[in-house]
Amino acid sequence: MYVNGTGVVKDDVYAHLWWSIAASFGDEDASENRDIIAEQMTRVQLKKAKTLAHECVRKKFKGC
Repeated sequence: MYVNGTGVVKDDVYAHLWWSIAASFGDEDASENRDIIAEQMTRVQLKKAKTLAHECVRKKFKGC
């Protein structure tokens, strides 16, 4: 969704966030996609995506 802007504004940070979460639950495709998009992101974007993913899980996905 976020990587292509399908129904939402294109956002690599949020694409990485959701792929990271899916990967943490064992989704191998999500892990591969996360790694691919990470190569195109800046360090700042990666840090933001990782922070948001951590917070999203901590809040049990409320407000993500």
